[in-house]
Order: sequence, then C-alpha cells, then structure tokens
Amino acid sequence: MELTGSSYKGDTKCGRMDGHGEYTFPTETRYVGETKDGMFHGKGVLHFPNGSKYEAIWENGRVKEGSLTFADGLQYREKNWDYCDGYDRRFYSERCNGLRPAGESQLTDRHPAPVIPHGCYDCGDGFYDPVTRVVTSFAGRFLRNAGELENILLCLQTSLILTKRDKK
Repeated sequence: MELTGSSYKGDTKCGRMDGHGEYTFPTETRYVGETKDGMFHGKGVLHFPNGSKYEAIWENGRVKEGSLTFADGLQYREKNWDYCDGYDRRFYSERCNGLRPAGESQLTDRHPAPVIPHGCYDCGDGFYDPVTRVVTSFAGRFLRNAGELENILLCLQTSLILTKRDKK
C-alpha cells in the first residue's frame, strides 16, 4: 500500500485488511468500515476531502447499495432529482437559506465565491486547469489528474457557459 501512497490502519488477517479499519487513498479520500480478504466488505463510508461522503454496503469490493451526501448536506437521489434541473437553477445553499438580496448575485454555492485562477474552471471540489489537466483544491492542494472523460466534460460544460454568457 505504501508504494501507491495509500495507508491502512485496522484489523488484518494473513497480512490483508480483514475486520474494521480505515484505508486512506493518495487523494486523501478515506474509507472507514468493514473489510474482508483485502477488500471493502460490509458497511463502510468513503469520506472525500471536500467533505462529501458515500455511505454504502460493499460486497467483495463492489457497492451493493449506497447513498451520496454532498459537503453542504444535499443528498443525491437517482429518482425525482430536482436539484439544478431545467426548472430550478438555484444553488443548494440558496434553496436552504433563500436568495441573496438584489445586486448580490451568487455565482457559486459558496458565498463569497472563491477567486478562480485565470484559465481555470471551478469544478465543484476545486479548480480544473485544462492545460495541465490537474484538479487542485481551493486551497491549492493537488486533488487528482483529470481523466479523458472528465477533461471533455469540464471543457464542454465551460464552453456552454461561456457561449450562453457571450449571447447576453
């Protein structure tokens, strides 16, 4: 595990994770819960660096059922998802706390919004640099290298936002 930058604290059997423990990924995402034969198995929670968490029941390293709660408390629903759809574009904090007064536009879910470095995009858990394809936290800490799909989605999303803005 140390070779990959990961670490584990907890019960083991025959040198493998087995029982209850905490596995930390190189991205600082932590799994806390039950393991068996070196895999996530049973009840466990993935805690993400941005404060979000994924609570799940695992079987041999695969999720059987789970729920995602974002850092701001919003719970993801696969059915009847009404957050940020075509009818209601408010941020979750606006849904919980109401809209800002006239003249104080809210551009992100955080208020005040973080300053976005030139040429970078806010991708929710940090800033995305399309030149290096790296996502860093709002504090400037490395989070991850964006994969090909994430790069395409972030660039497409930003292109659509800029196109709508330029048409105004």
